[in-house]
Amino acid sequence: MSGFNTLAVHAGQEKDPHTGAVIPPIYQTSTFIQDGINVLRAGHEYSRGSNPTRNGFEAQLTALEGGAAGFSFASGIAAEDALLRALLAPGDHIVLGADGYGGTNRLITRLHHKWGITASAVDITNLDAVRAALRPNTALLWVETPSNPLLGIADLAGWAAIAAEHGALLVVDNTFATPYLQRPLDFGAHAVVHSTTKYIGGHSDVLGGAVIVADHLHRGQSLAEAVGYQQFAGGAVSGPQDSYLAARGLKTLGLRMERHCATASTLAGWLDDRPEVARVYYPGLESHPGHELAKRQQRGFGGILSLQLADESAARAFAESMEYFQLSVSLGGVESLVCYPREMTHASLIGTPLEIPANLVRLSVGIEEPEDLIADLELGLAAAEKASGAGSIQHRSLATA
Repeated sequence: MSGFNTLAVHAGQEKDPHTGAVIPPIYQTSTFIQDGINVLRAGHEYSRGSNPTRNGFEAQLTALEGGAAGFSFASGIAAEDALLRALLAPGDHIVLGADGYGGTNRLITRLHHKWGITASAVDITNLDAVRAALRPNTALLWVETPSNPLLGIADLAGWAAIAAEHGALLVVDNTFATPYLQRPLDFGAHAVVHSTTKYIGGHSDVLGGAVIVADHLHRGQSLAEAVGYQQFAGGAVSGPQDSYLAARGLKTLGLRMERHCATASTLAGWLDDRPEVARVYYPGLESHPGHELAKRQQRGFGGILSLQLADESAARAFAESMEYFQLSVSLGGVESLVCYPREMTHASLIGTPLEIPANLVRLSVGIEEPEDLIADLELGLAAAEKASGAGSIQHRSLATA
């Protein structure tokens, strides 16, 4: 079996047989000429059903995740929506990780709830809580690890065992880890979802999502058949330009993740020693309660970290005061970004038990020079200290708080 970076460059990316072009052409077309009524050339009829550029990207990502089939969509939420529609029926129940992307929670609890789907939120790190949340009608377990924005680590094998015992499916959001750091299907998950907008695209210039499924039967139908039909019938597919950009980004994913991980680890350690910072959330820190588990099931600790400052005023000032850490809702690009999750990515959770702390800030660490990013963080911490007026505060590690 070929290594990760070899697959990333070559899987699904066959060279053009007509011209010898190293990069496959972008098939910017809506429809395909037929040789007779329903006599299709290479199986292509209409780009909603199949397009060579999208198909190549799907094959590339499927190979990296070790799946049976993959499907590319117009956004991460579109991918999640298609997966839910493909697998669930009215009356089904979902065990949903409490810490995860706010848009996923909104999709399940506010949109799919109207169609008879219910959900229970659980601590992703507590397998007893996961098991206790099961109901006779639980059809799906959904977890994001590392989680967004608190960087919790879920025991994937443990979640998979619980799903198997109950006859339910396990879906893992692998956006933060990417297939370079972690392959959930190897731990027993049935499906993986991605916002390919993030690390897979990697350059903040494409919107997309993906579902990769294992070879598994569900309610008399393979997962590939169920999701494939939903992709075709629902139609929220990625276009050829977006598919091309995602495929191009995926080719350098391994290289970029090494840099993201190394720099994030450096910054997490530096922030962990700062008296202005109340807490750092990063699984690479030995004080993180999921550190040992992350070492076992991930190749590295990722490029995302979160921190809590003295108070809300400090967090807001920190997020708005830096040069290289630009204020944005996204993550996973080559440039560093800072986000105030409570009101930006997770605003739909305000007023619920799952709302994000007002003093928390999330950092997406890019590939800039670490010393430049540290100087930038110095600016942010100075602004935070001035805004809060609290001066130095008592630092609390995750292990003791």
